[in-house]
Amino acid sequence: MKESGMETELRNTVFHWMRSHNNQIQVTANSYKEPLAYLRKAQMQWEKRIHKSLNSMCTEIGVSLARFRLASDKDELEEKWNELSTYDIDLTPYRPVYAPKDFLEVLLWIRSPNYRPIDAFYSGEGNWDFTQIPLKVKTLSELRQLYQQITRGEPLLGVNPNMCSASSHYLTLDAERTALGEKVLASNHAPVAQEFLKRGAPRSLRGRLWAQVMGSDIKPVHREYFAELKQAVLQYDLMIDKLIIKDVQLTASNDDQYFVFEDMLYQVLLCFSRDTEILTVFNHSSSSPIHGILKSKPATIENTVVYPPSGVIPFHGFTMYATAFCYLYDDPCALYFTFRAFYLRYWFRLHEVSSHEQGILSLCLLFERLLQRHETQLWIHFKMINVQPIRVVFKWLMRAFSGHLPPEQLLYLWDTIIAFDSLQVIPLLAVCILSFRRENLLQVDTLQNVEAVLADLSSLQIMPFLQIALMKDSHWHTD
Repeated sequence: MKESGMETELRNTVFHWMRSHNNQIQVTANSYKEPLAYLRKAQMQWEKRIHKSLNSMCTEIGVSLARFRLASDKDELEEKWNELSTYDIDLTPYRPVYAPKDFLEVLLWIRSPNYRPIDAFYSGEGNWDFTQIPLKVKTLSELRQLYQQITRGEPLLGVNPNMCSASSHYLTLDAERTALGEKVLASNHAPVAQEFLKRGAPRSLRGRLWAQVMGSDIKPVHREYFAELKQAVLQYDLMIDKLIIKDVQLTASNDDQYFVFEDMLYQVLLCFSRDTEILTVFNHSSSSPIHGILKSKPATIENTVVYPPSGVIPFHGFTMYATAFCYLYDDPCALYFTFRAFYLRYWFRLHEVSSHEQGILSLCLLFERLLQRHETQLWIHFKMINVQPIRVVFKWLMRAFSGHLPPEQLLYLWDTIIAFDSLQVIPLLAVCILSFRRENLLQVDTLQNVEAVLADLSSLQIMPFLQIALMKDSHWHTD
């Protein structure tokens, strides 16, 4: 078995099965996908609102949610498949179903039935912070335990590009890590690749390392499946297609770092909307896909379908979940399957109401508690000027910093997400950035000026920030 490679393949299969199984532990332990009734209710109401928004847009514009694509449109789409930026359609009447700020408003209105505000002033409006949601989140000490390799001050890629190697065989740390990374890839063992990523990935190996850890290495069957998704795009004209194309235009196409990848993003995201494999996420997600009745058919179970086929309704900025992968893969098929693996493991948690420790609610709460405990002066300042800190950073959290950090820094951050299998580094980094800009933030007193102080993150090196915050002798006192 060793010689044929079957043993390694079996080990990797067990590793990926265990990861996906661990993703469902909370679900199997409860009869509901979301154990807390008030959060279940909030998610259901949010889904109804999205459904209503979709239907009202269809009614206003006079289009159906789905239909067979016209032959002329199908031919044009197929002809322009590799240059979809030249596919010309009128998107003027279409608008995003929702934006991060709309989702934040929903989250801020959520209250635990066991919580009673001390100040009656807050009882008739949305909350200032997430104190009213009693979810357990990690302390700084627990984060230091989780991110041990960073806490210990070990040499990391992304701290100093010219850092010398500890080995006499290599001039730089990058050269040392590249040589070791090649050996890791040759071993073809996903847990080893995940461990390797804890000190950062060399740029030239990152795409292959991520695919190995996420189990998204491309085989002939993947290419066949991707071709089937393309045919589904060509055959059916979904209203969602216009929302996807418009979102790419509003986000990546207007971004200096990503506009060159516009054509590939159209392909990947249109195929994503047709992928029924993504429905597996709803087995351990607190959300549920939207269902519709086939046109001119009676409302029976047999005539009920999931819309879109993936079950995922794109929102303003959804494109940014896929953009960074464009720097790793030239092949749309390879990009697609690693992006899909990321979505199924991580990104879906960033746009649903859930009590999961990796969910957006817990990440918001973790951000607030770290800021309040370890940057108390800033927290008090925000209170004094009546600016909610979460409003300032929510778009960072919901997009995992995509579109806000330069691509190279973003990829180091996402290395950390995969390596430690946790999204908790995102709120930690948000607090680090506010801490770094503390003096400037203390000088301003309006939300607009606070946002201006934090608008440009292009000069930041994120790994030194994380290392300083997590090391024992940092200015952040321990818990």
